[in-house]
Amino acid sequence: QVQLVESGGGLVQAGGSLRLSCAASGRTFSRNHMDWFRQAPGKEREFVAAISWSGLTTYYADSVKGRFAISRDNAKNTVYLQMNSLKPEDTAVYYCAADTSALMSRSDSDMDYWGKGTLVTVSS
Repeated sequence: QVQLVESGGGLVQAGGSLRLSCAASGRTFSRNHMDWFRQAPGKEREFVAAISWSGLTTYYADSVKGRFAISRDNAKNTVYLQMNSLKPEDTAVYYCAADTSALMSRSDSDMDYWGKGTLVTVSS
């Protein structure tokens, strides 16, 4: 079992930055790929970023490429999402998810564990 708890959300002005954290419990964290997804009001949940268990491989949605950075600290069982140059359209609940499979995925249906999410609101 893996439990995930997100933190770091809040209200920020457009152009600002936030860093989200996702703390994981369980001894298998360092073997899991980790993803961030988000869900805006009235919209489907969408992929944001993914990082391999080693931290060596990352993927990003086109909409956040160049502005967001995913990283992880396996010693602290934590994955991060640094968000810069935030836009109003980044407003959403952000979820971290753990993927226990061998291959990295950008599909929410492939995730095995989810956090409860943290709200990010970007004002214009």
